[in-house]
Amino acid sequence: MKAREKFIVIALVTVITVFGIAQFWIPIYWSFIFIIPLIVMGLYDYFQKKHAIRRNYPLLGRMRYVLESIRPEIMQYFVETDTQGRPLNRIFRSLVYQRSKKENDTTPFGTQMNVYRSGYEWMDHSMYAKNSVRNIKEHQYPRIKIGGKDCLQPYNSSLLNISAMSFGSLSKNAVMAMNKGAKLGDFAQNTGEGGISPHHLKYGGDLIWQVGTGYFGCRNEDGTFNAEGYVKNATRPQVKMIELKISQGAKPGHGGILPAIKNTEEIAKIRHIKSGVAVLSPPAHSSFSNPTEFMDFIKQLRDLSGGKPIGFKLCVGKKQEFIDVCKAMLETGIKPDFITVDGGEGGTGAAPVEFSNSMGMPLREGLVFIHDTLVGFNLRKEIKLFAAGKIITGFHMARVMALGADGCNSARAMMLATGCIQALECNTNTCPVGVATQNKSLMKGLDVEDKGVRVFNYQEETVHSFLELVAAAGLVHPSEIKRKHINRRIGMHKVAKFDEIYPNFISGCLLERKTIPLHYQKYFEREAMSV
Repeated sequence: MKAREKFIVIALVTVITVFGIAQFWIPIYWSFIFIIPLIVMGLYDYFQKKHAIRRNYPLLGRMRYVLESIRPEIMQYFVETDTQGRPLNRIFRSLVYQRSKKENDTTPFGTQMNVYRSGYEWMDHSMYAKNSVRNIKEHQYPRIKIGGKDCLQPYNSSLLNISAMSFGSLSKNAVMAMNKGAKLGDFAQNTGEGGISPHHLKYGGDLIWQVGTGYFGCRNEDGTFNAEGYVKNATRPQVKMIELKISQGAKPGHGGILPAIKNTEEIAKIRHIKSGVAVLSPPAHSSFSNPTEFMDFIKQLRDLSGGKPIGFKLCVGKKQEFIDVCKAMLETGIKPDFITVDGGEGGTGAAPVEFSNSMGMPLREGLVFIHDTLVGFNLRKEIKLFAAGKIITGFHMARVMALGADGCNSARAMMLATGCIQALECNTNTCPVGVATQNKSLMKGLDVEDKGVRVFNYQEETVHSFLELVAAAGLVHPSEIKRKHINRRIGMHKVAKFDEIYPNFISGCLLERKTIPLHYQKYFEREAMSV
């Protein structure tokens, strides 16, 4: 008997068996309610031509698609270990949930990490550790002053803020919950490139307004920058800083993506676009096309905002381009107040697989490059650095600060605190917990008051944990963390400190040709040729 015929027989036997069993429980005419649909589905499978497996194995072939549809849940709940999950493993997800609920976040019986695998990292503690910071109140936490010499309205930022997520990608309830948490904890919420919505303003939390390549909230009909619209939003009292988005880690060089199913009339009105269509932001800005024009645009944004801190966000691509931007800073005298460095591991609601997996420099290498280049041009003291890209725990904060960051932004951890279960349905509008959807029937399950408190709790507890690491290392202030404090195993019998892996730059070393480090000289060769 051929395989196909065998499965047809099995399917028929199954139907007959179910039919027979049904006779013991329900009258014969009621059993047809169950039997007839099975027969219809089997016949449909046999004659349809779209799916070979269903045509070859009618009815039973459907099980393949059923199992495939629940594969993510099976993997997450029954197969993967606590340390294997992706993008975030269960240890980190559970930690966020515990901290957001103010539950016990300690761990029993030792670490689950393999401390002898290549890539394992740890921080040096001190015999002379400082007193615990558990009794320090939130408003006494160290803060970061953002604003250079041309900034008229500097902002004292928290060490950990909410990274860029747009209304559109997130539901209005998620946006409001995060804003409430930001207000309670006195930290900032980045609006994402989708513009400022009424939901960002609901609770009065501090905002970092992100202006992307689509200029949503400050655009003309043709998609170019609109100064009048910019002034209206930039001068809002809740807006503390403006961040110009050059690129993001999940899809650098591509531009944002808002699926048509998420583009509601409310979102279209906020963004000044048509509703019901997919929104693809341009890959680059139309307001500048070279480093000098870039600096001029930053000055324009600062002047129009009344002197608020202006910065930009990027995932590092071509190193030469950022070096040229630094040169333009020196030539024009115009400098951003801050730079946010995103890593290629950054998250998003929707991104092409090739861009998400294979485009953009990872956070650590990108952050080191940006920091070192600014140091080399003697610009670092005037520009603050923020790091974004899988910042979940206090150690993650310590690690990026050791590499050069002043502060951190987190997106996915804030989503988890808001109720995200990593269902990986952000791009389908079917988020089951109402975080990343515009479906009203789904978002109604997200209670803003409760989740707002959870966002606040998570941020507060994580900053607490970070400051405890600082104290355990014998340090007084986060700014004292250096590369020498972090270790990385690079082999079974070899360990290196971060300052060995990423040697420190000498301030101003890129200003004179004779002091340029060897691995940077190729970026200055064209100048030497033109002399």
